[in-house]
Amino acid sequence: MSANETEKSDRIKLLLVDDEVAYVNILAKRLTKRNFDVTASFSGIQGIQAVRKEDFDVAVLDLKMEDADGIEVLKLFKKMAPNMEVIMLTGHGSEQAAREGVQFGAYDYLTKPCELDDLVQKIKDAARQSKSKP
Repeated sequence: MSANETEKSDRIKLLLVDDEVAYVNILAKRLTKRNFDVTASFSGIQGIQAVRKEDFDVAVLDLKMEDADGIEVLKLFKKMAPNMEVIMLTGHGSEQAAREGVQFGAYDYLTKPCELDDLVQKIKDAARQSKSKP
C-alpha cells in the first residue's frame, strides 16, 4: 500500500446529506481540506443510495429536507449501517426533533449554522465511536 493509500484509509469517511446544495458544497470543500473523505448527497434518497453503495464512518444528516424526513432517513441508516454514527443538523426551533433523533440512534445533533470547529470535533468523536464498534 502506498503512503497516499494509507493516508486515505486513515481518513474519516463522511457522508453529508442536506438539500441545501450551496451549503453542502461549501461544507464538503471545507471538510475535505481538513482531511475528511467526503461524499455529498443533496437529498434523503441520494443519501440512502450512497449508504447502499459504500461504508461510511459518519453521516451528517439534515433534519428537514424536501424529499424526506431526517428522522425517517436516520431510521433507515441505522438499519442499513448500524455502525455508522449519524450527526443530525437542525435549523433553529427544531431542537426537540433533533433530540428525538438521538432517541432513534443519532450520535448527537448541532443547530445550523454551526461552527465548523464544533462540527469537525463532533465528527471525529463520532468516528472514534463508530470504529470502536465490533
